[in-house]
Amino acid sequence: MSDNITEVINRTPGWVREMGITILAASPDEVTCEWEVSEKHLQAYGIVHGGVHCGVIETLASLGAALVALPRGQRVVGLENNNTSFIRAVRSGVRHGRVAEQLLHRDGVRAARRGAARTYELSEAYTIGLTFWACLV
Repeated sequence: MSDNITEVINRTPGWVREMGITILAASPDEVTCEWEVSEKHLQAYGIVHGGVHCGVIETLASLGAALVALPRGQRVVGLENNNTSFIRAVRSGVRHGRVAEQLLHRDGVRAARRGAARTYELSEAYTIGLTFWACLV
């Protein structure tokens, strides 16, 4: 399912396509993407708007959680808003995002998951932002 889901998400109209994000891989444990920074991502000072980073991470986290929930006939609901720390400003280039999830709690009906995510520059190996989130499956 996860190979197919990347194709579906990448083809579907909406925020992911409008932002130029390409989902590279998706599994219940990890989701990765890349996008090239363009003018549409920038705020007035010429750096990537913080909301872009938050939106990328929220998208990856939701996709990973959905890969757990959908096969069980469940849906995903956010529990905690993004909390993103910006470490370095970005003006251009290809950027990557990675979300790795951790199971917090599971009973017979629900599972709470949390994750740490980062947006980063692959070729220079530096972190742009770190995000923490939680959701209920």
